[in-house]
Amino acid sequence: MATEKSPMSAKEVLDTYFLENRARILDIASFLDRIDRAKASEAGKGDFRYKAFMKALKILVQSEGNRTKALQVSFSDLSKEPRKSAAGLKGAYGAWEGPFSEDH
Repeated sequence: MATEKSPMSAKEVLDTYFLENRARILDIASFLDRIDRAKASEAGKGDFRYKAFMKALKILVQSEGNRTKALQVSFSDLSKEPRKSAAGLKGAYGAWEGPFSEDH
């Protein structure tokens, strides 16, 4: 699959978007620091959302190319069978609570 090239140069992308994304990374660092300092920090780190978040950070660092797709897939429920009931479900979690896997 061919990847479309951006009309902007890499330097133009950096000049335009670096500061806003630097701020996002600082927000993420603050979020992780809050988890580290929280009561029951280790229990929080066992949560499926924390694991999904840490996996996403690895995708950002280790991947090249279509990171966006890789992240979407990593947060998605890839099960094939529908749930028997949606009773009690009140909203999205932003990550799949199914079996955690490094390759998922």
